[in-house]
Amino acid sequence: MTETTLRLATEDDAAAIRRVYAPYVAETPITFELSPPSLAAMRERVRETLRDYPWLVCERDGEVVGYATAGPVREYEAYQWSVETTIYVADAARGRGIGSALYEALLALLAHQRYVVAYAVVTLPNPASVALHESFGFEREATFEGTGYKDGAWHDVGWWSLALRERPAEPTPPLSLSAARDREGWAAALDAGRGALDE
Repeated sequence: MTETTLRLATEDDAAAIRRVYAPYVAETPITFELSPPSLAAMRERVRETLRDYPWLVCERDGEVVGYATAGPVREYEAYQWSVETTIYVADAARGRGIGSALYEALLALLAHQRYVVAYAVVTLPNPASVALHESFGFEREATFEGTGYKDGAWHDVGWWSLALRERPAEPTPPLSLSAARDREGWAAALDAGRGALDE
């Protein structure tokens, strides 16, 4: 029987995460990176992200087959309640609910941290990504034409947004990842995606 789990990533997952991500870089315009990051660079990304944001991995029988994470939209302080989300699933693992499970948990954790709005930036066309985001209630905000040039062509980029909670009149800063993990509700948020998994 296949065992599927969702958990917070660690730096030791960098190689497995890179294996999921590298084909998207090398073979598609879905990401505008032109070369796969080195193992050291991926390890640093995980380390830096986990200071403030969740980085989740999905394992099937001990193998990482997908991940989802978030990061800042921009660095200015007034943007601190907004996040940009990222999700990638290994080609062989698609269609098994992994993307939905990862996103369900990621969005629950971001809300738990008191973030207010999540943005998804999608290279177009990408009907699978659009369908996933819209299934979670993301709404299309804008399309920027010919934003990136890769693989011999110019590609449009679409922005989608999702309100994670009501915008408070006087917001308190989002919780760091370590503070959020110590707060009641963390485990339930992390567990939120398990129902979407196709075991």
